[in-house]
Amino acid sequence: MYRYRAILLCALLIAMLSACASSQNEQPRSTASSVSEIKSEMTTDNYSSKSENTDAVISGDTADGSTKQATSTEKDVSEILEESVSEQEREEEDIMMELKIGDTPVNVEWENNDSVRALAQLCKDEPLTVGLSMYGGFEQVGYIGESLPRNDIGTTTSAGDIVLYSGDQVVVFYGSNSWAYTRLGHITDKSDDELAQLLGSGDVSVTFSQID
Repeated sequence: MYRYRAILLCALLIAMLSACASSQNEQPRSTASSVSEIKSEMTTDNYSSKSENTDAVISGDTADGSTKQATSTEKDVSEILEESVSEQEREEEDIMMELKIGDTPVNVEWENNDSVRALAQLCKDEPLTVGLSMYGGFEQVGYIGESLPRNDIGTTTSAGDIVLYSGDQVVVFYGSNSWAYTRLGHITDKSDDELAQLLGSGDVSVTFSQID
């Protein structure tokens, strides 16, 4: 009888010890699982936060870049329009300048370029007289006194042409020549024979003056 009770108590004790051991083993696993889940959630939240921040930064950079690009483009277009208007206004300006060969006034159709505008500025306050010398039997040439803007191109001249040579010399033709010049104008009211009489008989002077 006593032996049977001892065996029963031992079995009960073993069962209780097994139950305690099982409970202790399950608690760490549960705790570890909870910690793992918390870490996972924190990692996910951090990732989401970083992603949102990154998207915001990228979005901000893109928006800022787009704004800057748009502003730059608007500025470029505005500058181009202003330059175009300024250039158009300059081209539309009438060049009010007259020319005399010796004491003989002649009508000139002036070119619309920077060289002629610079020449007109030289005689803005007072007439500009340039002494010419005969050269080659077809032209008269003389130094202006300073260099003007130039855009030399290969040109075949005719009687009545007025050109800029080397940026600082004016040439008036009563014949023809081929060279690199910048065109200034053309005498329109004299025939070839009349030009030959004015320019082909010796050195002369020409006078440029502004028309009031």
